[in-house]
Amino acid sequence: MSLPLAIFLVALGGVLLGLFSIPVTKTPKWDFENIWFAGSMAALIIIPWPLVWLTVPDVGALYRQVPTSVLVGVILSGIAWGVGGIFWGRAISALGMALGVSLLMGLINVFGSIGPLAFFEPAKIASPGGLALCAALAVMLVGVVVIALAGRRKDEELRGTDAVSSSAIPFWLGLTFCLLSGILSAGVNFGFVFGSPLAAEAMKSGVPAFATSFAVWSLVFSANYLVNAIYALVVMIQRGTFRKLFSNGSPSYWLGAAFMGLAWPGGVIIYGIGAGGMGQYGAYAGFPMMILVSILAGNAAGALGGEWRGTSSRPRTLMLAGVAILFLAFGFLGYSNHLLSKN
Repeated sequence: MSLPLAIFLVALGGVLLGLFSIPVTKTPKWDFENIWFAGSMAALIIIPWPLVWLTVPDVGALYRQVPTSVLVGVILSGIAWGVGGIFWGRAISALGMALGVSLLMGLINVFGSIGPLAFFEPAKIASPGGLALCAALAVMLVGVVVIALAGRRKDEELRGTDAVSSSAIPFWLGLTFCLLSGILSAGVNFGFVFGSPLAAEAMKSGVPAFATSFAVWSLVFSANYLVNAIYALVVMIQRGTFRKLFSNGSPSYWLGAAFMGLAWPGGVIIYGIGAGGMGQYGAYAGFPMMILVSILAGNAAGALGGEWRGTSSRPRTLMLAGVAILFLAFGFLGYSNHLLSKN
């Protein structure tokens, strides 16, 4: 695979991951647990296992050929990602698409890029590439803080107006959800790195190069979406909102759930194909690229959806400044991975 094509696929995956949670803010007749349950079930059914069954001849035998610790690491990563997904949905519901996606993707980038490196190759942290990665991390945190301030000012300006979000979740609690989601959702990249022996074994078994990671994603996705679906089901039973799936739903709501089911895992799969095509450090270089595109896609969706309508230029300027800082961090990240690949 050529490098330009690999980068394009990473960016496309970022667009899908930046937009997949749009239905959370566009289903007012459903509660959060309704759309999250429907979207999680759609994601679990539509993508993971049909995809692996079509591309991996004997996936059971493939799983038996790798150490149990590899499978456990992949599944635990999926569970962590699943719990992070619950906090993700809550954060989006509280903060809106533009601010929520920016904060979440920024934090996931922090924990998902340096975390696997520190865990799997700790000696690299003290190398020039590792130090450059730490510098990029610091710049990324500055960008996240600026974006948070922009969201806070937007929230203050819209409070008491018709444009204010209907969410009853306080702003500070939404930020807490973002932090928890950012830490736990990094499990998706840990799963990709943990599962590299499984992908290598799939390659030996004659699985096409583009599909070698599918056996990894099937486990990660199953753990993730089952956690989310079970959580949402428990909440619906406790609150008596299960009936809303049928009484208050509309065809567009179910279409929204299907979109989540395709875009959520689809974005990760496409990112994985692109990152694999970028070479040895694709999981580190491709991840921040995907995150940046996700942030831009989420902000574009929020702006087009009118989330910033009625605000002054000050919060908008802050938001643009935060995005610019993230671009700067992206440059540092790319340079750090260049240095890492040379060591």
